Order: sequence, then structure tokens, then C-alpha cells
Amino acid sequence: MSVLGELEPKKVFYYFEQIASIPHGSGDTKRISDYISLFAERRGLRYHQDSKNNVIIWKSASDGAENAPAVILQGHMDMVCEKEDWCDIDFESDGLSLKLENGIISAEGTTLGGDDGIAVAYMLALLDSDELVHPPLECVFTVDEEIGLLGATSLDVSLLKGRYMINLDSEDEGHIMAGCAGGTTITAHIPYENEVCDNSSRYLMKVSVTGLLGGHSGQEIDKGRANADSLLGRILYTLKKADPSLRLVSLKGGSKDNAIPRNSSAFMYISDKAAVANAIKNLRQAVKTEYRTTDPDIIINNDYIDIDGSMISSKVMTSDSTERVISALFTFPTGLQSMSFEIPGLPETSLNLGILETRDGEICMSYMIRSSINSKKSELSDKLKSLTNAYGGITTVQSDFSAWEYNPDSELRDIMINTYRKMFDKEPVIEVIHAAVECGLFTGRLPGLDAVSIGPDMKDIHTTNEALDAASVKRTWDYVLEVLKQLAEKQN
Repeated sequence: MSVLGELEPKKVFYYFEQIASIPHGSGDTKRISDYISLFAERRGLRYHQDSKNNVIIWKSASDGAENAPAVILQGHMDMVCEKEDWCDIDFESDGLSLKLENGIISAEGTTLGGDDGIAVAYMLALLDSDELVHPPLECVFTVDEEIGLLGATSLDVSLLKGRYMINLDSEDEGHIMAGCAGGTTITAHIPYENEVCDNSSRYLMKVSVTGLLGGHSGQEIDKGRANADSLLGRILYTLKKADPSLRLVSLKGGSKDNAIPRNSSAFMYISDKAAVANAIKNLRQAVKTEYRTTDPDIIINNDYIDIDGSMISSKVMTSDSTERVISALFTFPTGLQSMSFEIPGLPETSLNLGILETRDGEICMSYMIRSSINSKKSELSDKLKSLTNAYGGITTVQSDFSAWEYNPDSELRDIMINTYRKMFDKEPVIEVIHAAVECGLFTGRLPGLDAVSIGPDMKDIHTTNEALDAASVKRTWDYVLEVLKQLAEKQN
């Protein structure tokens, strides 16, 4: 039964509901890509599906607009898959359970995928209509944006002829994005050695950090929220001071480098229960006080595990390895590094420790570095590499992309501004953001590309509180149609 069937525009919400029924987490985009390709095939639209699952669909101009310049519409297929502990949805096999309450769309116990499912729905609805006025369209559906803009990086942009581009991956109605930060996804690999633990005088313990708000590592990096992985490093450093015999077994926290981690945990063997309990008590109170505004529900727990019945390995990190790993996790930077002096309120440079995991012989710490100044991005990346080298480790870079710099002479932005004024009788907000959007990759690879990014109101993206405003979806749809109508009147 349809949850969104009564909402307008019907085609947009029909396709959004279809998308929500298809698993489409980052790295799992074959099914959604095939769905979009089959959509084009059934309608006789020219399309291209590449080996990475990116799809481009072309549509001829409406009558009378054949000589208008082509317009690229663009969004990404993949979503961030986060869920509450109680939610039993399997993101690899199950669709989302949508909810509609008071005009707000969300998903039961999971992220919604409005970022960027609504862009896909907008484009499919446009392509499925023969009544709308528009110039030649090149609709670009990319993959794996959420894990480093991988689809846009691999896309063959020579297939695109348009030099106007409207990206539909923003989440504030009435805001026209005109620039964004560049980014580097980098992992620090810190080696460790194991030894067999003498369990006769030791206790196996798990320490966990939960209840954090988390959020998008670009949009919320300046909100002062705790990072569960970094906080775990502080906890372990404190416990190691209280009980120098502490030996680590494993660490784990976060699941996306572009999401501020909400949960993190570590297994370890300790000897001095009383000292550890006192250290945790004091630190718990300090952390609750420090984050009482930004993370009021933060929880630090420690649980003792029956050694005889445990499946946890009796092997532990050596004393030197434990010291090195804890010190690295405690001292490596994370969070906001500097604010822009040029654009008021804009975070200039940051990094987020998003994934912490134990692999065979190494602890892996995955970061997303962002900056609106490319030299600052490079400097922070070099600092991380230097720190990792000092701890005997190496770094690997998964992606690296330049900033999308603000263009003061954007013709498309002027059209967007004037159209917004006429439709809504108010000024739009022109902004440059700290998050990365795919416009940066396209403007860097398509000379002369004039780009903007817009979208309807969404809240708490990348979290289980993600919500999409249905009325805003309708207003933004009307706005896009009017802008396309204006562009259809232009002549090459």
C-alpha cells in the first residue's frame, strides 16, 4: 500500500516510493541503476549505463526549445544506511518502511535516503512527462557519492554537452549553493603486535560510547558534537593511566567516514578493577558536563565478560602496541580546524575520524578531510601522513577532489535568483558550504560549466532522524520547472 500516494506532485512521490523499495546503499547500487536504465529503455530514451553503475539519460527538448542550450540535471543514487539498534531491516535485501506524519516523510528506524533519492525522483518524473517545457536534458545519476564521490569521479564526462548544470543534492529550500569544499578520504594504518595473555589475574572488559547525536561530517562539523571514535581514544588513555597493565584486544567505531560516529567500543584486559571503575566514573561525569548541550544523551558503559565463556581471543596487543594505538587514537586531530575569514560562518577546514576498525595486525582510522582552500586541505593531509609515519604506520588515500570555487559571474545563478524572486517574492540565500558536492568534480572536468545546487528541505540527513518536507518538495519541483522553462527560451 502506498504511503505517499496522495501527495503532489504525484509522479515525484511515486518514484520516490519506488526508490525507497529498492536497496541502494553506497556500494550496493546495481539494482537501482538497473531500475533507472530499464526506465529509460521502456520509454525509448537514449541512455548510457557504465561499468560503475552510473547512468546518463538524454531527453530531447520540448517543442520550440530545440535550439536552447542543453541543461545537465544531476543527483546520486546511493544513500547512507544507518539504523537504530532495535531495527531489524537488512539494507542489502529490504526496502525502507516509509512514514508520513503532518507532511513530513521519514523512515521507521532508519535513514530515509532523501539524500539523494529526491533528486532521482525529480529527474525520473521530468523524463516521464511529455507535457513540461524544457531545453534538451542530460540527466546524470551517479553512484557512491556518500563514500567519496566515486561515481562522479569515474564518469565519462565527455558524453555531456550541457554547460548549465543543476545539481539536486541540497537540503535547504530557498538556498542556492554556489561553491563547496574539496575533500580527501584518507586512512591511517597503525600496526600492532599480539601476545598471549595470562588470564590468571586479568579481567576482560568492554568499554562503549553510545547515545551521541552524530550527523554529517561537513554540515554538522561546527556544532561541537562529540566524535565517538575520538572520545574512545580519550577514555582508553584515561584507563591506561589508571591501570598501566591494560592490554587492548580490539577497537571498533563508526561506519562512514563522512558521518560523525555515534557509537564506538573497545575490548581489553585489565588488572585493577577499582582504579578502572573510579577512572570511568570521573570521566563519565566530566564528559556529561562537557557535552550536556550538544550530546545530552551520551553514555559511557563498561561491562565485564566471563573469560571462560567468552569468544574473545585470549591474545592481546603487546604493551608497546597498546601504548602506540591508544596514543595515536588520543592524539590524532579530528573536528573543526578553522573558520573562513572570507565567508562569515563558513567552516574552512576540518577532518572527521569516521571509521575505526581492527584488522589483522593493524588499527585502521579512516578520515574525511575538507577545506574550501585546496592548499589547506593538502596541508592537513600531510600532517595526518606525518603523524601516522611517526607511529610506524602508513596512509592510503581513497579519494581526493578539489574545491568548487565561487563564480562571481554565473549566468545560471542569476536566472535562478530572478526566478526565485518572482515566484516567492523574497531573496534566495546564496551560499558556499563545507560539505562536498559533485558539482566540484563536474566543474573541474567540464571547462566553462556553470553550476548551482538546490533542493527541498531535509533535516538530520545521514541519521535515523532524517526527514523530508513534502510541501517543500512540491515548491522546489515548481521552481525547477520554471527555471527550465526560462532556460528553454534561450537560444544557442
